[in-house]
Amino acid sequence: MTPYTRTITVLVAVLALAACADAPRGDSALGGPGAVDETWYQGRQLDALRFATTGFDPTNPLNVLAHLEHARVEQGHALPGAIPPDAWDARFAKMARLEDTRDFDALYLANVLLGYADDPALPRELVAKTEAALLSFKYWYTEPTAEGLLDDSYYWTENHEVIYGALEYLIGQEYPDHTFANDGRSGAAHRDAARERLLRWFELRARFGFSEWHSNVYYQKDVTPLLTLVEYADDVEIRTRAAMVLDLVLFDMALHTQRGAFGATHGRSYKKDKMSSLDDDTWGGVKLLFDTAAYPYQSTAHPDAVLLARARRYRMPEAIRLVARSAASFTDRERMGIRIDEDGPLEDEPVAPYGLAFDDPRDLTVWWGIGALTTWPVVPLTLATMEQYDLWVTTNFAPFAGLRVLTSNVTLAQQLAISTYRFLGFGLLQEVNTVTHRTPDFMLSSAVDYRAGSFASQIHTWQATFDANALVFTNHPFRPIIASDEWGFDEEQGGYWTGEASIPRAAQHDNVGIYLYAPQYAMRNAAPFDYFRWEPYTHAYFPQDHFDEVVQQGQWTFGRLGDGYVGLYSWRPTRWLEYDPAVYATDGMVAPFDLLAEGGADNVWIVECGRAADSGSFAAFRDAVAGAAIDVTPLGPGQESGIADGFDVVYESPSQGRITFGWQAPLVVRGVEQPLGGFARFDNPFAQTPFDASVVDIAAEGYGVRLDFARGERTLAAPR
Repeated sequence: MTPYTRTITVLVAVLALAACADAPRGDSALGGPGAVDETWYQGRQLDALRFATTGFDPTNPLNVLAHLEHARVEQGHALPGAIPPDAWDARFAKMARLEDTRDFDALYLANVLLGYADDPALPRELVAKTEAALLSFKYWYTEPTAEGLLDDSYYWTENHEVIYGALEYLIGQEYPDHTFANDGRSGAAHRDAARERLLRWFELRARFGFSEWHSNVYYQKDVTPLLTLVEYADDVEIRTRAAMVLDLVLFDMALHTQRGAFGATHGRSYKKDKMSSLDDDTWGGVKLLFDTAAYPYQSTAHPDAVLLARARRYRMPEAIRLVARSAASFTDRERMGIRIDEDGPLEDEPVAPYGLAFDDPRDLTVWWGIGALTTWPVVPLTLATMEQYDLWVTTNFAPFAGLRVLTSNVTLAQQLAISTYRFLGFGLLQEVNTVTHRTPDFMLSSAVDYRAGSFASQIHTWQATFDANALVFTNHPFRPIIASDEWGFDEEQGGYWTGEASIPRAAQHDNVGIYLYAPQYAMRNAAPFDYFRWEPYTHAYFPQDHFDEVVQQGQWTFGRLGDGYVGLYSWRPTRWLEYDPAVYATDGMVAPFDLLAEGGADNVWIVECGRAADSGSFAAFRDAVAGAAIDVTPLGPGQESGIADGFDVVYESPSQGRITFGWQAPLVVRGVEQPLGGFARFDNPFAQTPFDASVVDIAAEGYGVRLDFARGERTLAAPR
């Protein structure tokens, strides 16, 4: 029995009792008992709309939508100017050229078309152009590509799958009798095909969560299509299940929000999003829904904030809002994703987990959706699909065109996949177990024991968060820093701040984290794999400007914001890097923020967080942590190639007692081994949900929501 089981049992009983009498069932996306207060939410929506309409950009469909909705709900607001009929021609051209991310543009255009086509402020010619662009849209990779075009769209990541599905479903629903220009099928046929894909996508999210776990980029790209389905789908099952999955996304965000910052470990993130929550793609939606941030809205065209601000059907459960605003200290443990074998041994007929299949084209989106294209069990299906749809020539796959010769020897291709999985699987989003400890003063979050030593182009292993700007994390760079006056610039497939050239073996116990860096592939590799190389150091982001105090004592660097404290230890000596702002963007920061640990990419970083309520003064916290005994034992000299042997660590934490952990050793706290895997789907004070379950119960302060995916029912409850 976990520490939260008794509390959850009582809360679920309250939820079930209230549901019997008061709660709407089935299609309950609208407000009612158990949903956020209607007056409060309308006020939040209006605040967001007022901010979004402080500027006018007729070339941006979201900004136009915000103005149209603002005029609808508040008397006296009108568009500041006319919208030219050619305002969105550049977007239509991008969609027609089949450029990647065209689905993002199409989704926003669809929201304007479905919600405001009759608005007199929209030129009829612009409406007609939008309609024509969506009726000629290529909605899935299996459709034909027009002669002379190269389809550079990426359809298969988790967020793209639901966006393309939502678009095809809703445009097919709106125009069921039209012939769609790209493939000659009717709108009804498109709607039905998309419906099947959407139901599958909903099922996978219900069972396994999100492979792009806690993503401060792509959760926004999940929110927008799900919300669009809730608002516009005629089919009760589709809109109800979309609302249920949307609840799951928002619950996840609520659990991992610290003073408005979605500051957790992320399955996918980039420098442009991770250095400050003010810059991440979820900031606007989190601020609107949870209202916990002192900082203002940052963008007049945040897609999630704009679409939430005009939502008329969807109402978030009050229980989720209360989770985000809870002042309690708690630890959340979660498991998400699907485990797949990376390192063999090679088998003739590998058996896929959970009743899935490695050789069934219908499951291609499952495997490619988690970035498993180059894992050996999926390689035969990958090669066959790339041949069938001639994907080798597209921008996304052209860098790997040299491997096309392997289509004639699939077994050799699988053996190669096994021997290179440490770096060729850079996009894989394996099953993950995460730990997040949140208090009123800090939040610490980690992906524990996850693919240690491998390259992961966009994952963010851990973070300590105090507010949107005051945060700390470490990173092993894939590339040296690039001179740029653009703060957010970094390589998207692994850079100086983006991703991990080698993922540390991570462990976290409440407020303490230990991160062991030990690369498990060579620092330099021969062609055709010479792209895969890494830097011989690790470093930390520690923005001194955004803390009230920063002090270094011995091998520790300490920071304080208000009553929250952080201590960061490096086994290797560290020094602050000084940046010339004329050469390297610093986002206006004056004090150094990049803490470099030279001497090798193998290193031990330890973080301990504290707060005045538990640790006393900042000086007392520093003295206790800096005085704690630490024993770091390298397990060997490593190889000349850079492949490292790892470490064993003993840390006498002043708050947690004796902690031991190692590259091959378990996490042991005060003599008790702590699990680093096999977590429940949710294990926290608000939800106790087994992994691969069909029912999720969320409860807080007498409010609750039950998501029964087996029956397709969403049940909200409020105190009697």
